[in-house]
Amino acid sequence: MQIALKKYTLQLAHTFTISRESRDEQDTLVVCLSLDGKTGYGEATSNPYYKITIEGMMAEIEAVRHQIEAYELDTPENFYTFLESLDLHKFTLCALDLAANDLYGKLKGKPLYEIWGTTTDKYPKTNYTIGIDTIEKMVAKLQEKPWPLYKIKLGTSDDVAIVRELRKHTDSIFRIDANTAWTAEETIKNAPLLKELGVEFLEQPLKADDWEGMALVKEQSVLPVIADESCIIESDVEQCGPYFHGINIKLTKCGGLTPARRMIKKGRELGLQLMVGCMTESTVGISAIAQLLPQLDYVDMDGAMLLKGDIAKGVEILENGKVIFPELPGSGIELL
Repeated sequence: MQIALKKYTLQLAHTFTISRESRDEQDTLVVCLSLDGKTGYGEATSNPYYKITIEGMMAEIEAVRHQIEAYELDTPENFYTFLESLDLHKFTLCALDLAANDLYGKLKGKPLYEIWGTTTDKYPKTNYTIGIDTIEKMVAKLQEKPWPLYKIKLGTSDDVAIVRELRKHTDSIFRIDANTAWTAEETIKNAPLLKELGVEFLEQPLKADDWEGMALVKEQSVLPVIADESCIIESDVEQCGPYFHGINIKLTKCGGLTPARRMIKKGRELGLQLMVGCMTESTVGISAIAQLLPQLDYVDMDGAMLLKGDIAKGVEILENGKVIFPELPGSGIELL
């Protein structure tokens, strides 16, 4: 195999704010793996919360470039086992694993979902994310992007009032993501008010390690609670089982499609609702997520929709949430 590394700075359509940060652009790394005239693409973004930089990921890959290029690709699963032996960070693993899966599908001439034994006859619609802002600007974002499902980022001193105001402007379903900003008491108090306002579930209201608080929330909240920051790697799935109704798997955090598929399997065994989420990836990362759609209850794959301009072609998301899967096999990715 041959490796090429490409760094991009993605410009966001709007300043994106959550409870702990704001940004106007997103650095991302695209890994290109080529073999027998085919090229697979994978992506991982930088992330200050997890102390991930593009330069750090590139340095990790360059340090083991010779070993990777000498590897004879058979299956993505075996390749992933090999990559784990190189002691790479999960974000770096993700970019390589996504590229290997896309390449494998292209070599086989089939989309990944078909290789995995699923079909696209039925799949969940993605939400569209509204970041924290002034009420006026949050309303403007709703009106700019009519959508059947919205994820509302919260973590302010007046969260319920924000949702109450947004509800005046749309009948769409709301999902709430507090990004660890609430307490257990606040969550339990807010839940019935938010349920009346058409909220479907709450995502990661408490600090990632507040298991005592989550036990109270799981017992007393009138809304389902989905783990995000509490569920990063495979071993977290079982730990989250008693404390959450579902899990949100992020490919960059867990290390790619290969571990994500194992997390989905474990989550199903535990009776958890399953969601896959995105960072602010381009269509490279989003197209990889889309291959998992038939296996999910919920999905948050709007990352490329939040950009001013994209760097790739792949899956296309229409205004009603319907996904157009590309004819190209693998994850269906082409760089622009």
